[in-house]
Amino acid sequence: MKLPRILMLAACMAASSHGASAAAEHASKEEATAMVKKGVAFIRSNGKDKGYAEISNKAGQFKDRDLYLVVYGLDGVVRAHGANEKMIGKNLIELKDVDGKPFVKERVDLAQSQGTFWQDYKFTNPVSKKIEPKQMYCEKLDDTVVCGGIYK
Repeated sequence: MKLPRILMLAACMAASSHGASAAAEHASKEEATAMVKKGVAFIRSNGKDKGYAEISNKAGQFKDRDLYLVVYGLDGVVRAHGANEKMIGKNLIELKDVDGKPFVKERVDLAQSQGTFWQDYKFTNPVSKKIEPKQMYCEKLDDTVVCGGIYK
C-alpha cells in the first residue's frame, strides 16, 4: 500500500516541478516592467543610436527568454526591435493582430494620452512560434514609446 502513495507523491512532485520550469520559461509582468525601465534609462544615458542598437541586439541585455524590447516612434515607425530586426524602419501604424485590433495605433495613442500603460493584444511568441495573448508594458520616452511584453 505504501508503494502507490510513493508513486503518487513522486508524480505530483514531477508535475509541480515541470510547472515551475514552464513558468520560468516565460517572463513575468515584474520582469517586463523592469526591462522597459532599464531600456529607457539606457537610451537616456547612451543616446538613441546606441540604445536602439543594443535593444535590437538579440544577444544583448534586452532579450530574456520570450521577453524583448521594441521602440516605436509616435508616428508608428519601428526604431528598435529585439526579436525581428527586419521591422526596423517600417511604419506599422496600420498593423492589426489576428482579431483585427490595430495594436500599434492603439499603443501610440495610449503613449500620447497616458505615457505609461499596459496593453493587451495577440502576437507571435518568438519562443513557441505560436500566436498567443500578450500583455505589453510601455513607457513614453520623448517622441517614442519603449515596450516589453509577456505572453500569457
